[in-house]
Amino acid sequence: MLRVAEQYAATDTGRQRRANEDSLLARAPLFVVADGMGGAQAGEVASRIAIESFQPGLDGASHPELELASLARSANARIHELSHQNAEQAGMGTTLTAVYVGEREVAIAHVGDSRAYCLREGELLRLTDDHSLVDELMRQGRLTPEEAIEHPQRSVITRALGPEGAVEVDTRSFAARADDVYLLCSDGLTTMVSEEEIAAVMLAHPRLRDAGEALIAAANQAGGRDNITVVLIRLEEVGSLRTDAAPDATTAAHDADPGKDATMVGVPAVSVPGKDGASARRGAPAFGRASSAAGMRAAAREEPATRIPPRPRVPRRGPAAGAPARRRRRLRIRHAGALAFTLTVLGVLAAAAYLAFQNVYFIATNNRGLVTMYEGLPYRLPGGVDLYSSEYVSGVSASTLTPEQRSKLLDHSLRSEADAASLMRHIELEQIE
Repeated sequence: MLRVAEQYAATDTGRQRRANEDSLLARAPLFVVADGMGGAQAGEVASRIAIESFQPGLDGASHPELELASLARSANARIHELSHQNAEQAGMGTTLTAVYVGEREVAIAHVGDSRAYCLREGELLRLTDDHSLVDELMRQGRLTPEEAIEHPQRSVITRALGPEGAVEVDTRSFAARADDVYLLCSDGLTTMVSEEEIAAVMLAHPRLRDAGEALIAAANQAGGRDNITVVLIRLEEVGSLRTDAAPDATTAAHDADPGKDATMVGVPAVSVPGKDGASARRGAPAFGRASSAAGMRAAAREEPATRIPPRPRVPRRGPAAGAPARRRRRLRIRHAGALAFTLTVLGVLAAAAYLAFQNVYFIATNNRGLVTMYEGLPYRLPGGVDLYSSEYVSGVSASTLTPEQRSKLLDHSLRSEADAASLMRHIELEQIE
């Protein structure tokens, strides 16, 4: 059984755009990238709605391709409807690339020119086809890859969520392996950095955070003409347990741990007329739902009974001889019971502390200076153990705030989820006094 062992997700405005119209969802086992179009008042709304539509996650994930496609079509309907209700958002749309990590396969849903890749054994495999004019021309043999790079209409996409009332969603399932690394990205990366360079960067940085930050840096160094979004996922094998007795023994599987770092980047959720505008995260800025639980199974064949030779008779000792041993045994039992009780209490306290951390939030900056919403407490324990996790990364640099605003907003005050999400939205809309 496979699960997500490591993940990284981030977005960057780039060097030539004033706003970030990309949004992302990163909550194992579901990952989504959306690249909005239509301007800052429309593209970012479209990508945010697309991400919100995936917030509930997959319902049991019995047919992940179908469920991903259904969520994509639901997003398309919401975006299309809203674009007809508001003149400022007319014609808005967004790309979408979604990946769901199952027990043995990765399911993909795709519309537009964002991409999904798999790095396997040193080779970068593209898992999606661009729905763009230049890619259509290349598939028809009317354009070479070299010509496509400088084609004046290379940014024209032929399929997106929102412009039409109905949309065709590409889906596929890809047989996954342990140690696979999956990359989801917007075209702000792929138009700036070649696939050969992407592979080289990923191979040069085994740690996903290092690889992701290096990819964003490479796109910016190449010009950073568009928003850049990168999501990286590494898989591992877990719960593999085979009996040695039979060649066809069944593999026992443990539940995948969906509680990895969850991240959403984009505009925080706002209400959409007539729709259930869910918040963009685990409850507000990051999202998805964990699913897919596998039960324990084991199989073993019967072995012929083995005759055990009789144990040699040992002369019995008097009652006093065994008394110390019995006392030591009783002491060991009491000590084991006390230890088990202590561990149980500690486990209950740790669980209570963990649940408490999930209900408090604070605003600070991340290592790139962007205003970020964190879940948990703003403390780090000895040994580098953080009591917080990043929940929502805005596109606002703390350097754009006044000293008074920074003092007021970034003081690590503990807030409720709703208060923190509302504050982040006001920051992004520049409605902070």
